[in-house]
Amino acid sequence: MNFLKRFKRHNEIDPMKYLIVGLGNIGPKYENTRHNIGFDILDALAKASNVVFENKRYGDVTTLKFKGRTLILLKPSTYVNLSGKAVRYWMQQENIDIKNVLIALDDIALPFGTLRIRSKGGDAGHNGLKNIQEILGHTNYTRLRFGIGDDYSKGQQIDFVLGKWSDEELKTVEEKKEVAAEAIKSFATIGVERTMNLFNKK
Repeated sequence: MNFLKRFKRHNEIDPMKYLIVGLGNIGPKYENTRHNIGFDILDALAKASNVVFENKRYGDVTTLKFKGRTLILLKPSTYVNLSGKAVRYWMQQENIDIKNVLIALDDIALPFGTLRIRSKGGDAGHNGLKNIQEILGHTNYTRLRFGIGDDYSKGQQIDFVLGKWSDEELKTVEEKKEVAAEAIKSFATIGVERTMNLFNKK
C-alpha cells in the first residue's frame, strides 16, 4: 500500500486546508540565492499577509487565512535535497490532500523571471522534487516554478544555482515574487487549472 492510500485511510482530509511549500536551504550563506526563491516567495506572501513564521518540526511554518481557506506555509529545514520528509510530515499533521499541495521552486529550464504552474509532472532534474517524489511515491502535486535562467558556463551549474542574484536581477525578482504570491492565493481559491490559465501567460 503506497503512502497516499495509507494517508487517506487513517486521516480525515480537510478540503479547505492547503500546504504551500517553498524549497530552499537554511542558513545565512544561502540567503538571496537563486536556489532559495521558494523560500523568498513564501516570505513575500507571509509579509503581505502580516503573518510570521515560527520554527517547528522540519521547518519554519505559519498559517494564513484567505477567503475561507487555511494555507499552511512551510519552509523546510531539511535542505532542498531532503524536502520530501517535511512535506509528508506536514501533510499528515494537518490532514491535507495531495491536490491541495503546492511546491514553489527554482527552475533553470525556464527563462529568468518566468513563472509556470503545473498540476503534475517530472522532477526536471531538481533534487528537491526528486526527493518529494521518492517520499510520496508519485508526482501528482502542483508546482510553481520560478525561472532562474541558465546563464552559466559548462560545469558551473551548481555555482550558478547557489549564487546570489545580481542587483539588476533583484528588481525583477521582487516584482515576480509578488506575482507568485498572488498565484498561490489563486490556486487555493479558484483551483490549479484556472490559475494556470491566468498566470502562465505572465
